[in-house]
Amino acid sequence: MAKSPIRTGWSLSTFDDSILVGMRRARSGLQTAASSARLGRWAVAGSVLGALYALVAYAPASWLADGVASATRGRLVLAQAEGSIWGGSALPVLTGGAGSKDAAVLPSRLDWSVSPFFGGLRLKLSQACCLEPGLELEWRPGWSTSSITIKPGANGVGHWPAAWLEGLGAPWNTLRPGGQLRLATQGLTLESRGNAWKIKGQADLDWLQASSRLSTLDALGSYRIGISGGADGDRPAITLRTLEGALQLNGNGQLSDRGLKFNGDARAAPGFEPSLNNLLNIIGRRNGASAVISIG
Repeated sequence: MAKSPIRTGWSLSTFDDSILVGMRRARSGLQTAASSARLGRWAVAGSVLGALYALVAYAPASWLADGVASATRGRLVLAQAEGSIWGGSALPVLTGGAGSKDAAVLPSRLDWSVSPFFGGLRLKLSQACCLEPGLELEWRPGWSTSSITIKPGANGVGHWPAAWLEGLGAPWNTLRPGGQLRLATQGLTLESRGNAWKIKGQADLDWLQASSRLSTLDALGSYRIGISGGADGDRPAITLRTLEGALQLNGNGQLSDRGLKFNGDARAAPGFEPSLNNLLNIIGRRNGASAVISIG
């Protein structure tokens, strides 16, 4: 009589199959979870990059206005800023800084557009009242140094009413300057190294048909302040000379990390001494017929 097989209560093949099925299911679940985690990380990364792009691409013009005000300690304000940092407009206002009640605004809005180029950013500026067409500034950042190069328009950088300076407060609000300021450059570049600035190239600031309420004369004259950047290690030279007029101004100085050091003199042209006597007393320390100008 044949013996029946011994039953143990479980089947080896059935037990092995259940283990394999469980392992496959667990591995599939782990793979699905890992894929979901990767997709989640990519989604988060994409959201962050998208948010950063939107933040940069649509950054409001008010951010640029805040940066300008901070850099100039509130002396230059871009009021009623519209658009973005990449393209917008505002009204340039000169003020006496925090707490000052003095302010002077230019008659037309300043328009700007910013675009990247190899090595930096290019800023195009236009203003109907005051800037020459084609004016551009190029900013090249670096690890230890950065530079700003001014590329003037066909007829220089721009021209502004001297009365705009009254917005800076004292002493301009007392002098009440009149006439026109005109800026021209020849390859002017500003380089920064840490907190120090270095000037390369040349710039001339002319004050044409200058006048002041402190003088009875309708016009004092026309003057030129020249800035000439030196070679490596040399300090930029500052010169003041008279182009024409009753008030004669002349002097020389240097610009360093500690500020401006300047020495010059002011005197009246022959025949204008009575009209300019009071103004000379205000300009500097009297030394006979002239007034000594000393800064720094």
